[in-house]
Amino acid sequence: MNEFARSDDPYLWLEEIEGERALEWVEAQNRASCARLCDDRFAADRAVLTAQFNSDARIPAIVQRGEFVYNFWTDAAHQRGVWRRTTLAAYRGVAPDWDMLLDLDALCVSQGESWVWHGAQTLAPDHARALISLSPGGSDAGVVREFDIATRRFVGDGFVVPIAKTSVSWVDADTVLLASAYGGDVTASGYARTVRQWRRGTAIEAAPVVFEVEASDMAASASCSHDPAYRFIWFSRTIAFYRNQYFYQALGGSRVRLDLPEDADVDIGHGRLLVRPRSAFAVSGVVYAPGSLVAIGVDDFIAGSQAFAPVFTPTPKRALESWINLKSGLVLTVLDNVASVIEFADAAAGWAVRPVPGLSANSAISVRQLAPDDYESDALLFTVSGFLTPDSLMLGTPNVAPEVIKQLPAQFDAAGLMVRQYEAIAADGTAIPYFMVAPEAPPRDGGFPTYLYGYGGFEISLTPYYLATQGALWCAKGGAFVLANIRGGGEFGPEWHKAGVREGKKIAQDDFAAVAADLVTRGLSTPARILGSGGSNGGLLVGNMLTRHPDLFGAIICAVPLLDMRRYTKLLAGHSWIAEYGDPDVAEDWAFLQEISAYQLVRQEQHYPPVFINTTRRDDRVHPGHARKMAAKLQNFGYDALYYEQAEGGHGAGADAAQRAFFYALGFAFARQTVGI
Repeated sequence: MNEFARSDDPYLWLEEIEGERALEWVEAQNRASCARLCDDRFAADRAVLTAQFNSDARIPAIVQRGEFVYNFWTDAAHQRGVWRRTTLAAYRGVAPDWDMLLDLDALCVSQGESWVWHGAQTLAPDHARALISLSPGGSDAGVVREFDIATRRFVGDGFVVPIAKTSVSWVDADTVLLASAYGGDVTASGYARTVRQWRRGTAIEAAPVVFEVEASDMAASASCSHDPAYRFIWFSRTIAFYRNQYFYQALGGSRVRLDLPEDADVDIGHGRLLVRPRSAFAVSGVVYAPGSLVAIGVDDFIAGSQAFAPVFTPTPKRALESWINLKSGLVLTVLDNVASVIEFADAAAGWAVRPVPGLSANSAISVRQLAPDDYESDALLFTVSGFLTPDSLMLGTPNVAPEVIKQLPAQFDAAGLMVRQYEAIAADGTAIPYFMVAPEAPPRDGGFPTYLYGYGGFEISLTPYYLATQGALWCAKGGAFVLANIRGGGEFGPEWHKAGVREGKKIAQDDFAAVAADLVTRGLSTPARILGSGGSNGGLLVGNMLTRHPDLFGAIICAVPLLDMRRYTKLLAGHSWIAEYGDPDVAEDWAFLQEISAYQLVRQEQHYPPVFINTTRRDDRVHPGHARKMAAKLQNFGYDALYYEQAEGGHGAGADAAQRAFFYALGFAFARQTVGI
């Protein structure tokens, strides 16, 4: 460790997640926070949230596997949830007859574990077996167990992977591809370094390694396609975030590395290779802009062809958010100034693009395949909503207007509320868009009590969504909710993201401050009534609002945060984020990292607003030590800093509805008590 990473941190003991002294400190903090925040309104707010999270009126998320649609469901009677299935025809009815496959609450009781569902992968085409992932308390690491759907039992001598960060893919009924941190052969980031081809009835350790990466890389992974027309294995060497090498191997054939830019997003399906470059991509005399999407036959490319066909070309305000690769073409989700547009690129028509019919404009729309394992199917599920519009689930195809099959009832009274989109101007002149949901009536003196949320990292776009919780507990009571689309996200493509990484992270954070200032300039709020909120990378964001822009905020909520940029690479998965932030062990990187390391930036005798810092003990992605140490340091300097640590929940807010409701109700109580409604 060099001088730039050396630490004389007096709060290092709080990094001992299960340390006796650390846990005593946590319990004392939790008691103090609850004593202050569990006011007269808290119980009512928690009841509203619990009812929302457990409501039978929620739309069950489904995926079709064979003749059934599958869903994982939680409610008041099933806090940890049940895995279940029914037919599509029954699902479309008012009261589907669900066939219960696995009761996770009963499993927790029988095994004495606190399991959290992490998904199931069934084996096509008959879907008789599943690989079920379960996490203890919600951490990223979990177990994988083979499950027999016909008998509703785990397979006694089946595939079982002990607790670890694991990915697994079926090859056939007796073979899986396993990339797991189990056994300790891991990268510097703590993820799998190898992929093993594991046969039924053999030990993991005896399974041959079929792919491996360098220990300094981020991870190795693999998956197997079950398309009868194109069976292949897809290997990925993830060198770092946004840097990958891809290898294609037709089943029974030899492996080929695809000669593509390492920072490109790559997809293969239906015999076609799709490439979305993150930097300018020059091929055969044509230069494709970052954020474009181009296509070519995978066999043609391997044979030496570079005759890519353009599918999507970005503009300054239009970015490709995602795509679905169907046999007939590509379904594109485009963000047009952060509004969703769903288009279809027709493979048979030379990638001619047209809008998917029957979808309303100015809505938030997400789309997914109904039956991803049916390679002939074009059936799509659309979720259409808005900040004030409850979700509608629609079923359709790229060529047939979808029909509503499920509708979420309103979760709050939106009468008198409206949505606006504004732009703040950053210090360098860049326009930073943001959405505001607020009462139609002008604000009273002092402006709206404003809940300002941001993220600004990892090319993650913040798009409109139905404000069930914020709407019920904040906007419907006279407050405003603001969603900031700052740099570092993906709202305007790869360049928007790249402008907010490494030394640009400070610029992205200043974008958020510009939004807060713009709210004041427009007369919509005042600093004393603006609460800045963010989690994870967003926790680092608002940690910097506290330490670098305290005069713009009346309060801060900092959730599951990254804050100590001197030590972040030494804590859990932190090493994997060097591409996003920089390396504190490199002098040139620490020069800019120290300017955004909120923990190191805390100073005595400042005018910091009140702050509520919270995390979970089972977060094995962002170490809880970040949050603990920040709270302890602020309190030692005499600042108004509350801390709460949930025992479970992973990198989230709880392992079940009751825990999440308690966690969020604390946050709303803090918001009420500081910036006020």
